[in-house]
Amino acid sequence: MKKLIYAAALALVCPLTAAATDMQAPAPEAKPDSTGFKFNDIKINPTTSVKDQNKSGTCWSFSGTSFLEDDVLRRGGDKNIDLSEMYTVRKCYIDKAKKYIRTHGNVNFAPGGSFADVINVVDTYGVVPEAVYDGLNYGEDKHVHGELNNALTAYLNAVLKNPNRKVSTAWLPGFIGILDAYLGPEPTEFTIDGKKYTPQSYAKELGLKGDDFISITSFTHHPFYKPFAIEIPDNWLWAESMNVPLDEMKATIDNALENGYTVAWGADVSEPGFKWAKGFAVLPEPKSEANLEGTELSRWVKLSDKERDKANSDINGPVKEINVTQESRQAGFDNYQTTDDHGMVIVGIAEDQNGNRFYKVKNSWDTNQIYDGYFYVSEPFLLAKTINVMVNKNAVPQAVAKKIGLK
Repeated sequence: MKKLIYAAALALVCPLTAAATDMQAPAPEAKPDSTGFKFNDIKINPTTSVKDQNKSGTCWSFSGTSFLEDDVLRRGGDKNIDLSEMYTVRKCYIDKAKKYIRTHGNVNFAPGGSFADVINVVDTYGVVPEAVYDGLNYGEDKHVHGELNNALTAYLNAVLKNPNRKVSTAWLPGFIGILDAYLGPEPTEFTIDGKKYTPQSYAKELGLKGDDFISITSFTHHPFYKPFAIEIPDNWLWAESMNVPLDEMKATIDNALENGYTVAWGADVSEPGFKWAKGFAVLPEPKSEANLEGTELSRWVKLSDKERDKANSDINGPVKEINVTQESRQAGFDNYQTTDDHGMVIVGIAEDQNGNRFYKVKNSWDTNQIYDGYFYVSEPFLLAKTINVMVNKNAVPQAVAKKIGLK
């Protein structure tokens, strides 16, 4: 997952969060605003504070880390938990670099990743607190990874172009040296409340283990009720997701939320109906000559293509949305209209003033936004634009769990 197209991403970066309601579930309430929507929170689960990935393509680590923090909260663990996203980023960069070199550069090496990367780091290396490793060792107060990304990529490509046609024994220490310079040396031991931990022992202390979680998706180019590696560039780990019909993916999301679990959500956010600043994401049925009549039709036929595009993206309240089917969802993925853009966390269920179902989502673009870093996603948008979700295995409905071999 990446943070939108980079130029667009910069406009969405906000100041560093300092939420006073850290670790608390937002109180259910309607929030009237000037966007034409009024949302009512129906069921909101406890979650940690909104963070800011700033100018880094690390949404997968921020959302995956938040998802794990929420799991600790749900089990009655440390209410002040704040885990390091950059420790995970660092470990993934090293593993990613090894695969890049071993495949002669024929695998994706980029800032993006997936929820599976976070789980893999927990199981293989452990976790550390944010206070121990904030990854800001290069003169910035917030994450700015452009220079780091360019340096790492250029370094690896230089290794591949070694004129001796031989990879030197120095390449990996050199690569790690770049990470040390920018993110800081890796912590191997730290103390919390007078007790010493390693990253591995701290993960064990928190009760975090990858086998508790499962990635779910829904596409027809692979058999249902079997796992497969989703064919997206940022799935460099080639991690597998369980494939289920669309209605069962939605049932899994709903069951998780209704039973106190948050959901890690990977999705396409490049749609015109994704209105981050206004706090909502919808999938409107496009206007066309076929669904207009009278004065509205006579005006429509006189518009230019540019004016029609603008009219279709001008959303000022509840609208009629596209009917999403398994087939239309698959077509969107196959024709690149649904792409792996961003990782977030679904924290609850809401509805608009017309009773339409929405999902409340926590983002990692800070709190300087109409809903303090949260936004609302319509059911059609979620059905069409979800790449995959990760949930606690206990949150999978019994009927679905039986089909995929969990129970």
